[in-house]
Amino acid sequence: MAAIQSQAGRVEHHDGGIRVTGNWTLGHYRVLKARVAKCGPIPAETPIELGTIDVVDTAGAALLVELIGAERLTRVADWADELSPARQALLETIAETLCQPLPSKHPRPSSLAASLADLGRRTEALWRQQKMLLGFIGVVMVTLVKNLPKPHRWRITPLCAHLQQTGLEAVPIVALLTFLVGAVVAFLGATVLEEFGATIYTVNLVAYSFLREFGVLLAAILLAGRTASAFAAELGSMKANEEIDAIQALGLNPVELLVLPRVVAMMIALPILAFVGMLSGIFGGMLVCYFTLDISMLQFVTILQNDIPEHHFLVGISKAPFFAFVIAVIGCVEGFKVTGSAESVGEHTTSSVVQSIFMVILLNAVAALFFMEMGW
Repeated sequence: MAAIQSQAGRVEHHDGGIRVTGNWTLGHYRVLKARVAKCGPIPAETPIELGTIDVVDTAGAALLVELIGAERLTRVADWADELSPARQALLETIAETLCQPLPSKHPRPSSLAASLADLGRRTEALWRQQKMLLGFIGVVMVTLVKNLPKPHRWRITPLCAHLQQTGLEAVPIVALLTFLVGAVVAFLGATVLEEFGATIYTVNLVAYSFLREFGVLLAAILLAGRTASAFAAELGSMKANEEIDAIQALGLNPVELLVLPRVVAMMIALPILAFVGMLSGIFGGMLVCYFTLDISMLQFVTILQNDIPEHHFLVGISKAPFFAFVIAVIGCVEGFKVTGSAESVGEHTTSSVVQSIFMVILLNAVAALFFMEMGW
């Protein structure tokens, strides 16, 4: 049989058998592929001589497997003693690899199984997240207890700066929002109670709702969206810029330096904002009662003074420090979880807002059940 091409591998008939010669390499792959396709597979009983091959690589070995057969080449050491051990090993490896069956495709799981698997992954992630939050709360509380009897370690300047940021600058938005919600509650109460001729109890409805629930809850939700996100973004940017690593390299405690001023400032600011929210909400309800129900402001204040026990105010204001602590800690821990990219900063900032609002509403529901069972 004529040669395929100068220097390219050849397949020739010789003494009733086949002789394979030349270069079986990637550079001659197109020519070799055409020759192998033209010759077709060699019958298993046909003698084959491989000792005249000059050069062979993995591409040429794959074509030899196609020409001679993978099963026969896996035993090449038994019938091709003229080949060097290295070439025998190459041909055996390529043949064994091509002999292996393709991996079967895994059956697509049902939608129910996929949904349950996704639910399991989300539950596990939530459990890990809550364990990390509880651990961070423990670290913050231990650091706070250690620093309380040591006034020289208090960081007054950052505390005042964060107090202004979280408290003073948030007063207008808290007052406006609670004022509008108070007016809405009064409108709804008057609409419903008018059918029973009991519009005078709109005063009680507004007072109870804002002293016990709405005042502190609305202030906490606003701070969760406004301040927790700010804490997460600030600490996340510091983490991304390796500033927190620099603080640790200086031998300082990042929790004491960065977290405690924010937590303490939040615990001071939220009760004040909750009180402002209570006053603004009640004032909004007072204006609605004055203009729509002909209840004078003096009568409104008199009902508040005579009919509304003061323990409702204490119940509402007592929840503020706990809400503040949880919001500040979640904002800080999400900031510390940033990995170093701008995308991570945005992701954990959003996560801090969602977690803070969820935890505030959850704690408020638990507190409402507790106070109801205690008869407070």
